[in-house]
Amino acid sequence: MKRIWLENYRCFRARQEAYLAPLTLLVGENSTGKTSFLAMIRALWEVAYRNRVPDFKEEPYDLGSFHDVAHFRGGRSRRATSFEAGFERRGRPNKSGARCWTMTFSKEHTAPFPARRRFSNKDGSLWAEERFRETPNLRFGRGRKVWNHNADIYAPEGVDDDRYLPVLVFLSRDKRDRALTQEMALPEDDDRDIGKLIGSALRAARDSRPVYAGGPVRSKPRRTYDPTRIGRDAEGDYVPMFLADLYFNSRKRWEGLQGALERFGKDAGLFDEIVVKPFGRESGPFQLQVRRFDGRSRGPYRNLVDVGYGVSQVLPFVTELLRDDAPQLALLQQPEVHLHPSAQAALGSLFGRLAASGSQLVVETQSDHLLNRVRMDVRDGVSGLRSEDVSLVYFERRDLDVTIHSLRFDQEGNVLGAPPGYNRFFMEEVARSLHKQRRAGSDVRDR
Repeated sequence: MKRIWLENYRCFRARQEAYLAPLTLLVGENSTGKTSFLAMIRALWEVAYRNRVPDFKEEPYDLGSFHDVAHFRGGRSRRATSFEAGFERRGRPNKSGARCWTMTFSKEHTAPFPARRRFSNKDGSLWAEERFRETPNLRFGRGRKVWNHNADIYAPEGVDDDRYLPVLVFLSRDKRDRALTQEMALPEDDDRDIGKLIGSALRAARDSRPVYAGGPVRSKPRRTYDPTRIGRDAEGDYVPMFLADLYFNSRKRWEGLQGALERFGKDAGLFDEIVVKPFGRESGPFQLQVRRFDGRSRGPYRNLVDVGYGVSQVLPFVTELLRDDAPQLALLQQPEVHLHPSAQAALGSLFGRLAASGSQLVVETQSDHLLNRVRMDVRDGVSGLRSEDVSLVYFERRDLDVTIHSLRFDQEGNVLGAPPGYNRFFMEEVARSLHKQRRAGSDVRDR
């Protein structure tokens, strides 16, 4: 995703837009909509690329029912009857390729439902729109021309789940993969360009993978693990089983991931080595152990529960980011929790390296150490991270609403275009500390 917009959603009344770079950092006071923003990114991805009705109660974002999600100013003001959000896709699709998606959510029973899904080319001159209320239908538009059509739809093969949206079926007419618009009798140029638009949207959905959404509180470590089913979750309960499965069944993948985890562990000062210690066969219990090196000597292996909470809290999402089938888009909430300042800074460098290598991360953080490391890595050219690879999204409360500011860095790592509220947010406590130190120094001189 390159850009996202939303309106009448949670604390965002007026239309708000934010630029999403390969690495996007979300900052702002508590209760200014950062978690809601992350939840909407996942919802848009689900509707656009996974053809699914998003669940706004799914962990790690439990936003409640439609009553809780639609904007409401309080008092005699009415609650919004719908809310809208959309995004612009990254990359460089051709002139007729799908570039922007917009979703309108309305109320179905008690939950938000994507009643309308529209995708268009970059300038909006060519678009297709699906409506899912009652009888699903399709509309095409090109300039001032609009065509309506009751399109054939189908559910994904083998799926009997009302969370899946209908998907339009188009046939291939020739080797150029020009999609037919069935029996609509469109002029040839319109037929060809609309076919390209729809084809690019379907290919984007086909090539996408699920988003990873990590919560602010991760799984508690256990002294011993028993093998169980492996299935991704927001808290990372599955990660020990995933690591053990690689250790037993895919040694090459395990060694690759082990090496990546150990490089981060050394940079963060958390551990130098991580191992799976089995007790018997593959189906038996096992432990996760780490150890630190001190110069030439190597310390003893220690169980994950014996080395402080920081290691176990960072392991779930770092594993997700470093595995060889890492998600295209990762959404992280306060990854610095339970980490000391130097480890928080190391996270900033890790995120920068991943962003520079093609991943996209959106990170909610309250850590000056993480933010400043990213700024310095931009300034120093570390790992190829450029100023345009980073977006700093500041959430500012104004009365009962929230305004989003998309800020950028220059080549020296300086924040550009920051509003007065941003400077107050980060600098008031620093100024207060410096003032206190100056007063203390003055008192010493007076004595």
